[in-house]
Amino acid sequence: MQKTALIPYAHLPRAHHNRHVLTSTVDVFGAAHWLLAERAPQPGGDVLPFDALVVSVHPGGNVELTELSAVRARWPHLDRLPDGGFVVAASRARRYEDANQVQVFDVLGRETSSFSVGDAIEHLLVDEAGHIWVGHFDENPAGIRRWSATGRLAWTSDGARIPGLFDCYALNVSSTAAWACPYTDFPLVEIRPDRTDQPVRVWSNRVRGAKAVAVHGERVTFYGGYGEERDRLAHGELTETSVEPTDVGLLTLPNGPAPRRRRVVSRGSRIYVQAEPFTAWGLFDLSS
Repeated sequence: MQKTALIPYAHLPRAHHNRHVLTSTVDVFGAAHWLLAERAPQPGGDVLPFDALVVSVHPGGNVELTELSAVRARWPHLDRLPDGGFVVAASRARRYEDANQVQVFDVLGRETSSFSVGDAIEHLLVDEAGHIWVGHFDENPAGIRRWSATGRLAWTSDGARIPGLFDCYALNVSSTAAWACPYTDFPLVEIRPDRTDQPVRVWSNRVRGAKAVAVHGERVTFYGGYGEERDRLAHGELTETSVEPTDVGLLTLPNGPAPRRRRVVSRGSRIYVQAEPFTAWGLFDLSS
């Protein structure tokens, strides 16, 4: 089986390695962000507001620091808005904090608004227009939804006829469109809410369990799977109605071994992978 090594992409500066990495992401413009706290959250403990630091590493290596005041999410998702602000969201929405599940911060790190997008967030990704895309796991039947940065529901997968949408395993947000590969049927789904003629397209797909997907023209790559296939790269080509498999390989870290615990972010033709201890991002680019 052919092995493909991730390309080193972005590193958390060593000066910040003494803080705990709450979460990390790569935004739609290619900047990597780390949300850091003084210590790790305690399971079962009270969620008390705390100050956090976002360390941003832009393409080219420029480093930017943003202090966020009174963050409330114990297990957060993070992404950056096009205006330079940030979105922080709790993956679980408990009844007593539901209205404060998503916090929006301005460029100075001050909270400007808060709202709820629903429990069980699997993915939260912001597009180039500032829409917030949320994919839910199976404890919330909401599927996939798109929100404005002020908390207005702008699109929902309800009625979109996406087969077997019980858990949004993979979500790719680039430009103002999204691609998804949901459990249980694992179709490849293209979502363009602003397109009037065909806002949703669906291709049948035989690859099961992928956690990330990259798309470039008529080519597609799925990353991940069940059991021994968790580091699989499954390549295919789009026909009119299906994804036709072309090749299968293995994705490894830049220095060789396959990643174990990891985060993944899908953006267009790119899949970013971050392995424990979550201080570095590697890149697979289908277009290269």
